[in-house]
Amino acid sequence: MLHEPILPEGADNGMQARYAHTRDVLEKALVDKAHGEIAVVSSFGAESAVLLQLVAEADPATPVIFIDTRMLFAETLDYKADLVRHLGLTDVRTVAPNGAVIRETDPFGRLHLTNTDACCGFRKTHVLRDALAGFDGWITGRKRFQAETRHNVGLYEPASDGKLKINPLAYWSKQDIDAHFVAFDLPQHPLVEHGYPSIGCAACTSPVHKGEDIRAGRWRGSDKTECGIHFENGKLVRGAAAAGE
Repeated sequence: MLHEPILPEGADNGMQARYAHTRDVLEKALVDKAHGEIAVVSSFGAESAVLLQLVAEADPATPVIFIDTRMLFAETLDYKADLVRHLGLTDVRTVAPNGAVIRETDPFGRLHLTNTDACCGFRKTHVLRDALAGFDGWITGRKRFQAETRHNVGLYEPASDGKLKINPLAYWSKQDIDAHFVAFDLPQHPLVEHGYPSIGCAACTSPVHKGEDIRAGRWRGSDKTECGIHFENGKLVRGAAAAGE
């Protein structure tokens, strides 16, 4: 059973309700197994510590899948190791594209310059698909405030492959996230202070300027806004939550 949250001073009723609701969602998914076998997928990025702290509180042995695209910032890999130790997570599974596939598909590491979708496809989307083969669903850290493409993200999203996608933080605000970092003394990703509020592969991520969407630094200069792991038949899944919200 999850303990009562340590809320920051001055937390309003809305924040308290979101904390409590999120813990309930995670307890049902990870402790009660209400949706079958569920994994957490985390990039160990700028905001990842919040979801991972809540997951560790529910069950530190929860399977956490981390995709190493082989093009990540060194800071992300270091942060992952530090955060795993800090939170006491015991089943973090690092998955990556096969070396032979890399040599065949992108031997010079320059595919992202000509076809970002293909690069994300073999380095991330296909890798995650294989890693989730034994699970009934997965938990993400997506939030509505992050980008226009995510403003309709629902709490529960059934996928065409039969798996359930759960977004426990869908309705959290940026203020909620910041407050949680403070309340639980969570370490920040080292690139955040350098202007990276959203962090992906090093080659395709740049700092965000004041007033920009927090994901504006991802694939800057192109129409691409998502890596593809949240797509169904080539279209971004961002519909309203299913029943049970």
